[in-house]
Amino acid sequence: LPISTTVDVLICGTGEYTTGFVHNSGSKSDKKIGVVGLSVFELRRLGKVKEISIVGTTGKKYPLIREHLRKNITETYNNLDTSMKTFPQDDVERNPLAYEEAIAALVPGSLVAVFTPDDTHFAIAKCAIEHGCHVLIAKPAVKTVAEHTALLALAEARGVLVQIEFHKRWDPIYVDARHRIRGLGDLGFFTSFMSQPKFQLETFRAWAGVSSDISYYLNSHHVDFSCWALAGLARPVSVSAIASTGVAHSPPFNCQQGTEDTITLAVRWQSLLSASIGTATYTASWTAPRSDVHSQQRFYCLAAHGDVTVDQAHRGYTCATDSTGFASINPLYMAYAPGPDGNFAGHHGYGYKSIADCVEACISLNAKRVTVGVLDGVLPTLRATLPTTAILEAGRRSLDRGGATIQLVHMGDGAIDFALTC
Repeated sequence: LPISTTVDVLICGTGEYTTGFVHNSGSKSDKKIGVVGLSVFELRRLGKVKEISIVGTTGKKYPLIREHLRKNITETYNNLDTSMKTFPQDDVERNPLAYEEAIAALVPGSLVAVFTPDDTHFAIAKCAIEHGCHVLIAKPAVKTVAEHTALLALAEARGVLVQIEFHKRWDPIYVDARHRIRGLGDLGFFTSFMSQPKFQLETFRAWAGVSSDISYYLNSHHVDFSCWALAGLARPVSVSAIASTGVAHSPPFNCQQGTEDTITLAVRWQSLLSASIGTATYTASWTAPRSDVHSQQRFYCLAAHGDVTVDQAHRGYTCATDSTGFASINPLYMAYAPGPDGNFAGHHGYGYKSIADCVEACISLNAKRVTVGVLDGVLPTLRATLPTTAILEAGRRSLDRGGATIQLVHMGDGAIDFALTC
């Protein structure tokens, strides 16, 4: 049989990150036309993706979504094809299990991109893996180490790729910073801050504080960066967490009572070479005011022989208009401006590249040109991101126990367990 040079893609989730469509209109965020859908449409134009389908829980949204995509993508990018097979049917009010039918319609070796609330990742990914499909999951992969290791065992048994969409691993500044950090000796101190404006709680109200929290949603980025930068050099040994409340669960947002506004994780890292201890704090908030950027994102790292500072939100590029005011621009993430030929030209963007590289990996795996074991050292796979999930879960465990310190117990086989410090 001829070796296919394309892969079919099912997009799970119809919201902001996939289509840019939220609450019956375009998103107010910096992702007004989405990331995943646009990237996959472009990859189809380039001959990397063949069939595209999408699944949500409500079919009645699709006429509006199709019009949104036609107006904002097809008409912007030289008639870029945005057609997709949709699940469930347009007349369905709600079917939270529609993904089962959508996955069953795929051929094994297809890619299932899961961009749904955090507490749904495990069931959808498990269904896809059991069908013989590769999976791309929005960060965080899942919320617990138990679910993470269960998916890992299943994926390795089926020989499929499961990649986590930690797109900061494609950010050229973060890539360079990682390289420098790895050459500066033992970690002394790391601190990061990441936020989104509080109006985003209007988008997140259905799940914020219910199925996940702001640490899983935003701290996951810099926790994963630390795990990636320190891989083979140090390991996390304990986590404690503190949080503030008051805004998210109050009017006009009215999220579930007790929903944390801001969460800080304090993590102790132990050098694998010297056994010395480094400390790190990771803070994330979704109650920031509107500002010149949609998301404040920065970190500082102090190591034995130097330090590194990154302000991901401010790249020295600003724009002010009468309609939108002053803004700091970051086209290194998603460059939405069309190229001279009218086509999408954001192939350098790390939001696009994280998806494109996953598609390329799936094609190579299906053609047996590479193995998942090789990709574990290249991409943020399930095996490569287990410590990230462990830190995030330990943070949640700590919050649920009033800020108690949670020990991370590293097993000889690479597994991680938890112990409560009394």
